[in-house]
Amino acid sequence: MIIDYKNINIRQGEDQVLRNVNICVEEGEMVYLIGQVGSGKSSLLKSFYAEVPCQGEEAMVLGYNMLKFKTSQQPALRRVMGIVFQDFQLLTDRTVFENLNFVLRATGWKKKAEREERILNVLKQVKMEDKVDNFVFELSGGEQQRVCIARALLNNPKVILADEPTGNLDMENGEMILALLDEIRRQNHTAVIMSTHNWQWIDDFPGTVYKCQNNELIK
Repeated sequence: MIIDYKNINIRQGEDQVLRNVNICVEEGEMVYLIGQVGSGKSSLLKSFYAEVPCQGEEAMVLGYNMLKFKTSQQPALRRVMGIVFQDFQLLTDRTVFENLNFVLRATGWKKKAEREERILNVLKQVKMEDKVDNFVFELSGGEQQRVCIARALLNNPKVILADEPTGNLDMENGEMILALLDEIRRQNHTAVIMSTHNWQWIDDFPGTVYKCQNNELIK
């Protein structure tokens, strides 16, 4: 089991965003979170990587007890998951290589040759190896999101958390990103948990669907 929440409450400050959350995610599973803006999708994703605290009966993420989670554990947790943001969060004044190298250095990869090999490997997975020396600002939105997925793959994650990864893309590029995530899920047995407004992706790439509505998570 990658993630196992039982009767969990998630708060943002004084506001209770979601209550009595029950969700289980298996290895290699595709999971969609749907719901209106502000319904709690992003807060739920953030709770998985300890950006938002949770309370309740049981909350396990990749073997970590999120109810007793310590800030000092956060780097280790982040190393075994990949996070893909809607707004990319890339360093636009650096090359693709420099962006990925920065992450590897920050997560303990000390040998330059190993970092270079890993960067080329993940870029090949997302079909961006020919852009390794391009600056991020030279890339299209779809290309930047593929670099984000490559970044998420660097440490061989057991789960990828994708928060509206197609929100800033047109339909063609959005479909390309979904196909890429689905391929990675099948090849690497990596679970993918994705928030989205687009039902088309759910039809094209089936998975388990949870809906955030009225402060509850409904399966």
